[in-house]
Amino acid sequence: MYSEQPSSRQFPKAPIDRRIYAFIIDFTLISIISTLVTNVYVEFLAFCFLWFVLRVVVVDRNRGQSLGRWAMDIKVLDARFNKIPSIASLIKREGSLCLAAFAALLGLKVSFLNLLSMLLLITPILVDSGFALTDEEFNQAFHDRIGQTVVSQTRRGFSLDLRVKKLIQEIQFRLKQNRK
Repeated sequence: MYSEQPSSRQFPKAPIDRRIYAFIIDFTLISIISTLVTNVYVEFLAFCFLWFVLRVVVVDRNRGQSLGRWAMDIKVLDARFNKIPSIASLIKREGSLCLAAFAALLGLKVSFLNLLSMLLLITPILVDSGFALTDEEFNQAFHDRIGQTVVSQTRRGFSLDLRVKKLIQEIQFRLKQNRK
């Protein structure tokens, strides 16, 4: 019989910064495409459709990785069975996150013109992510708990964050060499 809580030995947990970068990549891609629509209701439908495709269908077909997760070497796993989550788990997980992400998109559109509205609209995504910061053992955000998933590191991916860090170090080294 499987326990409801994952075992920390099963999952090399993904660092929070990689999870944030992966989310930003996916969110930005979906936002750019969905904001091409001018009607807010159609934009919501386009955003949800694209979110479902990129964060559920692609993840199911690509061994637990969306484009952003692939770029950051992380993947989503079912916490109980240590495998790719079922479509139902992914829909529960990403459904709650989609609503929070769309609210954040609206908040970013409001921008600083109405600071209070912006803060209210981005609050759900911040609260959801706050759960991951308080869970020291598994870094499970609220949407992870809903879908009973964990985000784990993987060797399969692009390692975008490591490539950028290496590029920055190389540029800094060359700048120091040029100053001498």
